[in-house]
Amino acid sequence: MTIEIIQLGESNMDIFNQYDEDIFDEKIDAGRLAAMLKEQNNILLAAVHDGVVIGQVLAVIHRHPDKPTELYIDDLGVSEKFQRRGIATRLLEQMYIIGVERGCEEVWVATEPDNEPAIKFYDSLNLIARKVIVFEGNL
Repeated sequence: MTIEIIQLGESNMDIFNQYDEDIFDEKIDAGRLAAMLKEQNNILLAAVHDGVVIGQVLAVIHRHPDKPTELYIDDLGVSEKFQRRGIATRLLEQMYIIGVERGCEEVWVATEPDNEPAIKFYDSLNLIARKVIVFEGNL
């Protein structure tokens, strides 16, 4: 099975014309995708098999005046039928390389406390778990 990892930009965003919908929470909105890709601190990688996107990882670079630059893994998804084949690990490995090239010194990711598969996956990467409280609201 051949899986290609591709970095997305405005010129190749049409790759998402064919994607497994379970790799995102909602359907892709082309306008939002284009706006997201214009931002230099956003990085989107896709795992492609036979012309179909079967995995993705989105990261954001956070630059601070008082602490190290961070690579925040905002979203990671792999099609259920392709899980446990190393695709998520490959996506993150490539993302780490890009993050380091762009000056990131640290990485972080968050998941829901009941998302056992994600917790086990991130734990297998030797990331340190810590508890936080998240506040959210509409603008």
